Amino acid sequence: MPDHGDHTAVRRSYDTVAEEYATRLYDELDAKPLDRALLACLVERTEPGAPIADLGCGPGHVASHLVGLGARAVGIDLSPGMVAEARRRRPGVEFREGDLLSLPAENGEFGSAAALYTVIHLTPDELLPAFVEAHRVLRPSGLLLVSFHIGTEVRHLDEWWGHDVNLDFRFLATDDVTALLEQAGFTVDMRMERAPGPDEAQTHRAYVLARRI
Repeated sequence: MPDHGDHTAVRRSYDTVAEEYATRLYDELDAKPLDRALLACLVERTEPGAPIADLGCGPGHVASHLVGLGARAVGIDLSPGMVAEARRRRPGVEFREGDLLSLPAENGEFGSAAALYTVIHLTPDELLPAFVEAHRVLRPSGLLLVSFHIGTEVRHLDEWWGHDVNLDFRFLATDDVTALLEQAGFTVDMRMERAPGPDEAQTHRAYVLARRI
């Protein structure tokens, strides 16, 4: 899989924290009722029998939740360490290694896709190519659920849970994301914003549900 931009640093950073990340976030969705509701909506609106992609799946908890809702899910992540943790902790769910700009999937393979807090590691000029690539792997009228932190700042981490990392977390404006999705060939069905929960990083979050034209 070719590298794009500084994705090597992102890959190595998530490889470094993979085991601890998987342990800490194993049941993360239990405290996120809105996320669970949106994922349930995604499953309900997906073509019956069509697989759902979890783009930037990390340790696989979202893909596993989708399977628990009766869907066939495929998790895709840049980090081999994360994919290894996902396969170990979530047996029975399919996981693949891959970059958001070059997904390991066929044209129109998926009925829908979720990208929860994954585009935050892309540079501004990579967002449109990532959405174009998501459009490629979705079937006509397939849905893409994107979530991200709202703002204009870039937060950099050199250390995470005692591990050395090199990660940028890029906050995004909802209007900018919706415009890029439309440019990539989607129509936006829903957008919403929410305040953080008490146990989350104190950032406001956005959710955009877009449909492939």
